[in-house]
Amino acid sequence: MVTNRKRSAIEAATKQDLEQLSEFRYKLRRFLHFSEEVVNAEGITPLQYVLLLHVMGFPGRDWATVGELAERLQAAPHGTVALVSRCETAGLVARRANEHDRRQVEVHLTPKGARCLFRLAALHKSEIDSFGWTFSTLDDR
Repeated sequence: MVTNRKRSAIEAATKQDLEQLSEFRYKLRRFLHFSEEVVNAEGITPLQYVLLLHVMGFPGRDWATVGELAERLQAAPHGTVALVSRCETAGLVARRANEHDRRQVEVHLTPKGARCLFRLAALHKSEIDSFGWTFSTLDDR
């Protein structure tokens, strides 16, 4: 069902808006395809790469909890636990009990996981740069 608000937004879209959205989706898909290729060549899955990225990229620290990772991945907690377990089996991450709250589990990158992440992140950043995109707009949050 289309609400009045959505109908107004639909009717407000111009041809230029559609062209820009089309270009954005094309570049996004091209980037995701590139990402799938380089990540698979590294021997991990795209989801494992994103998990590593969110662990090290968590604001203010270099680890994250399973709940925080589930939110970042927009995934169910039990699915995130399974992904963390696969990454742990591959030697990419390690779980540690939180010093202050033993019920909370921290996910940390292993040296192998960090090497993998930094290699792949450099390739991803180079690809993003080739689009003429920058990360500066993300700082405007």
